[in-house]
Amino acid sequence: MTEGLRLMHVHAHPDDESSKGAASTARYVAEGVDVHVATCTGGERGSILNPNMDRPDVLANISEVRRQEMDRAREILGVRQDWLGFVDSGWPEGDPPPPLPEGCFALISPEQAAEPLVRLIREFKPHVVTTYDENGGYPHPDHVMCHLMTMRAWQAAGDPAEYPDAGEPWQPLKLYYHHSFHRERTVALHEAMLGRGLESPYAERLEEWKPDPEHDRRVTTRVPCADYFAIRDKALIAHATQIDPEGHWFSVPLEVHQQAWPTEDYELVESVLPAPLPEDDLFAGIRDLAAGYDGRRESIGI
Repeated sequence: MTEGLRLMHVHAHPDDESSKGAASTARYVAEGVDVHVATCTGGERGSILNPNMDRPDVLANISEVRRQEMDRAREILGVRQDWLGFVDSGWPEGDPPPPLPEGCFALISPEQAAEPLVRLIREFKPHVVTTYDENGGYPHPDHVMCHLMTMRAWQAAGDPAEYPDAGEPWQPLKLYYHHSFHRERTVALHEAMLGRGLESPYAERLEEWKPDPEHDRRVTTRVPCADYFAIRDKALIAHATQIDPEGHWFSVPLEVHQQAWPTEDYELVESVLPAPLPEDDLFAGIRDLAAGYDGRRESIGI
């Protein structure tokens, strides 16, 4: 049962919604789930990673270009999307790294940053929310702040005493972290490439990437979505400033991805409901209750 189910992804930049969880997003959209992407920043300080787009006209209009890319990816994935209005912090390069730019997203307090997200949660009323772990998935300052902001919003959205001017309270039922690029998956893709007599793009990286059993145990939920990897790839390519179609993202053939690692992986971090683990569905335990849920725990007997 998918009628009435709602899923919200909270991401730091345009393109993150296509590189993290996009195939499971496409699967849920195809099943009738209403999916909403909240994008914290406009990606204004992002590097141009596709040499074909490294042009003066693109650089001069990077904010508008990235918005147009997001529009195309949104249409491909079939999601709704809102900009939360914060300014990209950029990736601080140097040793030591330079100070972050004044007024950027990563310098705003989580309490202040959470207000527009609380407002959006109360308006959209998601049953499930996803974001990044405490390290941001990788330590970009905007990804870390996205984590902090989302955790604050999770705590506040259902409490009428918090952000009282941001709409009627709504408590989402489950919160997940993305774990898209973990070592176990990378090893599987690497071995699948070698097993087919192909050169693996991961050999050098795996030499330096030491096993971390504690992190591997964090994955609780593997969502089968291999049939939607092609949609994921199409959404990625829509972000032309960030994704080179001839680059590393696509050095492993689609069928290898589908056979070697046919899921997208998450960590269940918070759940209002009992949640037996492991899972294969972000809506496990919710599907039969969602129709009667009005944002208050007591409405479904919790």
